[in-house]
Amino acid sequence: MPQSIKVAVDAVVFGYDAEEGVSVLLIKRKFEPFQKFWALPGGLVKDDESLEEAVRRELKEESGVDVTYLEQLYSFGKPDRDPRNRVVSITYYGLVRPKDYQLSAQTDAEDVAWFNISRLPKLAFDHKQIVETAIKRLRGKLAYEPVGFELLDKKFPFSDLEKLYQTLLATQLDRRNFKKRIMSYGFLEELDENVQRSVGRPAALFQFNRKKYFELKDKGYNFDLFL
Repeated sequence: MPQSIKVAVDAVVFGYDAEEGVSVLLIKRKFEPFQKFWALPGGLVKDDESLEEAVRRELKEESGVDVTYLEQLYSFGKPDRDPRNRVVSITYYGLVRPKDYQLSAQTDAEDVAWFNISRLPKLAFDHKQIVETAIKRLRGKLAYEPVGFELLDKKFPFSDLEKLYQTLLATQLDRRNFKKRIMSYGFLEELDENVQRSVGRPAALFQFNRKKYFELKDKGYNFDLFL
């Protein structure tokens, strides 16, 4: 009996805002199954496109978002994960700054919005499991690679970086040791600029030196936040 398995892609896109915290991009489904449910952006892969081309297309069509940082996450393929057909989903996760985009729901998406990872709605299909897997992967990656900088503004107060790590890792950091550890690597630069966020002294701004980081990485210098 010939196989009738379809291949799909789904994307867990994380965004960060200093006030709102860490969020996930979701679309509201326009059609059955799971009509009106929130779900991850995604869909079937076309015959003439690669997996990455497919996930970028689906993201653009359903949400208006074009992701720079995108990495393959995991494959989900339980026989009953989609009531219509046997569908294997190759999932990806990405990191963006939400304010860089104007969200736009199109094709089979009725709506699109950001949801804080601690307050997610009921999700369609097995997308809750996919999101949980992506959060676990991101938390693990933060410890040995500074991917968190993809979520921050190009210039940011150190408190934003600290808050991002505390939110994603769900732990309280020792502020002094965290800053000492991060600064010791040499890829975070303090600028001669300040920002006034609230009452009190203005905060110094920092920026991530991507070139310096990759130079260190090429030399075999390992980033490990918790050594």
